[in-house]
Formats: sequence, C-alpha cells, structure tokens
Amino acid sequence: MAVYTTVTSQDLAAWLTRYAIGTVHLFEPIAAGIENTNYFVTADNGRFVLTLYERLAPEELPFYLNLMAHLARAGVKAPAPQPDRTGALWSFLNGKPAGLVTRLDGDPVERPTPAHCAETGAALAQMHLAAAGYRPRLSNRRGPGWWRQAARAVRAFLTYEQQSLMAAEIKFQAGFAKTKLPRGAIHGDLFCDNVLFDGRRVSGIIDFGFAATDAFAYDLAIAVNDWCTVTEGARQGALDNERLVAMIAAYDRLRPLNTEERTMWPVLLRAAGLRFWLSRLYDLHLPRAGELTHAHDPVNFERILLDRASIPARFPGS
Repeated sequence: MAVYTTVTSQDLAAWLTRYAIGTVHLFEPIAAGIENTNYFVTADNGRFVLTLYERLAPEELPFYLNLMAHLARAGVKAPAPQPDRTGALWSFLNGKPAGLVTRLDGDPVERPTPAHCAETGAALAQMHLAAAGYRPRLSNRRGPGWWRQAARAVRAFLTYEQQSLMAAEIKFQAGFAKTKLPRGAIHGDLFCDNVLFDGRRVSGIIDFGFAATDAFAYDLAIAVNDWCTVTEGARQGALDNERLVAMIAAYDRLRPLNTEERTMWPVLLRAAGLRFWLSRLYDLHLPRAGELTHAHDPVNFERILLDRASIPARFPGS
C-alpha cells in the first residue's frame, strides 16, 4: 500500500455519489506498502479501504475483485468489495481504476510466534480450499517471464557475485512454470503485514494485488519465507524450524499436500526467494514516483535465497 495518486476530499465526494455509504467522517492515506494507492474511508454505513489500482489493467480487475467477493462469501476473512448503485465493483477515479472494500478489524504482527504461524497456515489452507472453486484464471504477472525481465533491468546495480547468484537461480528455475502442481487462485504476497490478528486469531487477509493463478504450494512457500525466517543474529535468512513446522502442519491438516508438492518444496522455497529478491531490487533501484512510498530492503531476500539454495530444505517430516 502507498500513495501514488493524490485524491482530495472533493475528488472523493464526487466519486462517492455512486455509493450509498452516507457521510464520510474520516479520509486518510495509508502509507505502508508499495503497489497501489490506498486510503481509509470511514462513513455512516461502515469502514472501508479505497484502492486506486496503479498497475492493473482494467480488464484484469474483475479477477481480483470477484476473487475477494468469492472468498468472503466462502467464509474466508477477506475484504468484501462494495458494489456501487449500479452493481459495479470499480470505476475510474482521477484516471485510475478504483474500488471500495470493507476494512477488516485487527492488526498485523511484527514478530510472529509459532502460534501466529499456525493460525496463518490454517487461514491460507482455508483460502486455497475456497479458491479451488473459483473459475476465472489469470497468469501470474510476477512469474518466470517477469523474473528474467527484472533480472536484466537490475543487473547494472548488482555486484558480480549477485549477478552470478541471480543467473544461476534463474537457470535452475527454468522448468518452474511447467511443474504440474495443484493450482488455483493464490494470494501471492502473504507476508506478515498482509494478515491481521484480533487477539490470537486471524481476523483478515488483505492486499490481493498480486493474486494470480499459480501453484498453491508456491503460495505457501512465499508465506513461509516471510513468517518463518530468522531476521536477527548469525542465522539471519535461515528458517526457524519451530515456526516452519507450526505453519506447515496447520496448513497440511486442512489441505494435505500431495507427493509432488512435497518433492518440489525446496524448489518452491527458492522460487519464492528469487521472486521477492528481484521485486525488491526493482522497487529500490527503479522506483515509481509517489507521494508516500517506501521500498523494502532487498538484502533480506538475498540472504533467504542464498540459504535456500545452499542448504536444500526437505519438506518437514519427510
């Protein structure tokens, strides 16, 4: 989340005439994150998040918005898109596709415990079970094709050692897109800041801006690399086994992973590490102009990729 497109109170008031949410009492930008422009909106009839989609093509928006609606109806704690008076889930605001979704209660955790990881693993499994019944398909715009493109774009900013690591990993992952794993709509970015907790329970899964059709186990690997990685001390970048086991076991109880997913697990962890190392390098060195933006440090994911590539991780319990 970030602010790239400024929306004034006057802009908002004119756009909201198409919605039946009453008088607006709070309207403020959300500074966290890097992908879209987001504002909190509190009105007579509820609390919402206004999102202006900065990179998504209008023809792709139905995939994201209908996915959130599908998940919310299935009992997943996902934001529910709000239709306007005509039933539309989005329209243009200041030249960008924009929509309202419900604002969920809760707060993200900065230092996840095994209990947090277990709750998140179960929530992700529930989401994947619900997503299996979602028919629309959308190719992952941050998939292997983008990896190669982004690697060329950031190459000039890397040391020789970093270039070598990246080239070797992209070569290693050459067959990733052809793997025959269970697939469906994935979140694609289930980091700690995209899961809300109310006490000990997950109260919301937010920010579906990287959702796509891809392997469910890859989505789990993305989550594991953030939730279960050591961030301090001599073991920075390594997996914390207690948190890892907690997340995997909770996920596997609801949606058991098959033999192919377990076999591919080390490859998926490396693919997830490469994808986010590349995206953070890209955002750092080739940033977009924005009023309130910040880029995440790519060093963490360089460490993660180095760890996953140097010490192949077997699937827990195998």
